[in-house]
Amino acid sequence: MAMFTHVMVGTNNPDQARAFYDATFGALGITGMQAPNGGLWYGDPEAREGMFGVVTPRDGNAACFANGGTIGFPAQSTEAIDAWHAAGLAHGGSDEGPPGTREWGPQMYVAYLRDPDGNKLCALHLTGEPEAS
Repeated sequence: MAMFTHVMVGTNNPDQARAFYDATFGALGITGMQAPNGGLWYGDPEAREGMFGVVTPRDGNAACFANGGTIGFPAQSTEAIDAWHAAGLAHGGSDEGPPGTREWGPQMYVAYLRDPDGNKLCALHLTGEPEAS
């Protein structure tokens, strides 16, 4: 069983959010759909798990981001991460850590973005085990 059914972030500008997420998720091969209530959902709805939603807050207050929070997405290659990061920057996102190798345990290639609403996102591709010292 998967740990999460879905992760959701808020937006104050659904059109801008859709442009950003369509581009960044498209670079990772993930498609989206718009719900009848205007929310955006990405992932496989038949799986009933692992979905990512972007919505305006139900309570009518402004959406805000979590300080210290990061949402990570798997990528199939370093090229996909480069494309994800470039797509995010081209669609209103900001750089929070450029694409590159990190050695925090298993070697990985990652990039970080903030979406137009300030949510921190990461794309990650495991490249192998760290070298023995």
